[in-house]
Amino acid sequence: MADIRTYNVVILGIGFLLIFTAFTTCGNIEQTVVKSLNNTTFIGSGYHSLGIIYGVFSFCNLLAPTIVAIIGPQLTMFLSGILYSGYIAVFIIPSTWSFYLTSVLIGIGAAMLWTAQGYVLLENSDTSTINRNTGMFWALLQCSMLFGNLYVYFDWNGKTEISDNDRKIMFVALLVISVLGTLSFLALRKVREQEDALSEEEGQSLLSARLIYKQRVTSAVMEAKTEFKTILDIFRTKTILLLSFCMAYSGLELSFYSGVYGTCIGATTHLGAAAKGLIGISGIMVGIGEIVGGGLFGLVLKNNRFRRTSVVFLGMVVHFVAFYLIFLNIPDDAPVVLKTSSQHKPYMAPSVSIALLCSFLLGLGDSCFNTQLYSILGRVYVERSAPAFAIFKFVQSIFAAVAFFYSGYVLLTWQLLIMVILGFTGTLCFFIVERLQNVSADTQEY
Repeated sequence: MADIRTYNVVILGIGFLLIFTAFTTCGNIEQTVVKSLNNTTFIGSGYHSLGIIYGVFSFCNLLAPTIVAIIGPQLTMFLSGILYSGYIAVFIIPSTWSFYLTSVLIGIGAAMLWTAQGYVLLENSDTSTINRNTGMFWALLQCSMLFGNLYVYFDWNGKTEISDNDRKIMFVALLVISVLGTLSFLALRKVREQEDALSEEEGQSLLSARLIYKQRVTSAVMEAKTEFKTILDIFRTKTILLLSFCMAYSGLELSFYSGVYGTCIGATTHLGAAAKGLIGISGIMVGIGEIVGGGLFGLVLKNNRFRRTSVVFLGMVVHFVAFYLIFLNIPDDAPVVLKTSSQHKPYMAPSVSIALLCSFLLGLGDSCFNTQLYSILGRVYVERSAPAFAIFKFVQSIFAAVAFFYSGYVLLTWQLLIMVILGFTGTLCFFIVERLQNVSADTQEY
């Protein structure tokens, strides 16, 4: 039984590794690809597409648990994987209508995929294996930021323009990877309790099976209504209102490191012929920063409640240092330029090493904020952690969507300033929440 559950967790991690190797790479390069298209009828924007994805994802999170409960997590993940593959396939022969349609569909698929992932992970874990299984899944998932971006570097290095043939080869390879990840979900095996329940169900009459299905649907709907009410109740609490500023900041910087910064590097002509290839290396450095931060702050310090403020403060400092270096190193018009290259001159001669250092710092700082947000939500809302985490993803995704929509119009300086203001405010609010929780804990102990 333990072997089956471990097998399922590994297969789950491999499936997400493959799908997000394709999708993360796609998100990192798509604005650069869109700007290099020779198709005069295509008027889409990679920023707008990513904004639609995160916007739809945030609202569909509220409905996803009901859908997963009705059709089952395995089928849900398979169907979601198909939607991810369809989005990637659009870039092979791009058209505006299919580009934005699949952006909506993948937002729906993302909500269902991540909800189903939680079901499968918990179903194959118990109190003694949940930390190990979560660690295995996290490690496999984070590797998705390495392999696809490495391929981008080797394929695009030295190219100043991305031809149609280069684009097709790239996205056919990403499509194959995504399809393999989708098919891997079919290899998940049912645990013994499920098999026993299934065999009993199959022995019943068709009428009984229909009654059972109706009961399952009714139960799922009632559970969804109860959870939605719980979400509204939690949303009105002082803790969540204060933490919303930190959650919002995590959404802004998510959009920046996952889509905007790579585009800025690729548009910086001062970096020479290696600029396009550096988009891939930048993505790898972000991934390394996430892995280092997640491993250090998510595991080593997870049991010390007094360290959360220190980690969040470190994340703020790391990000502010990265923002200042980006301000000096990257042209101001890099995220908004219509062609593939920027025209403005940065404040200092652009440096490849500084650009990649900033990528690492962005990933490291992001892991600081995310690990500690999960930590404090898990501590404050022990009995209602699922609704609290749903609020976190909702707020984060909404602000990521907003950031993607304005990123194509706002100069880099103003984007960095917005993140500095909200980052400082979010950190201050996190400190207040942590202080209130410590005071409450000390009072109860007394």
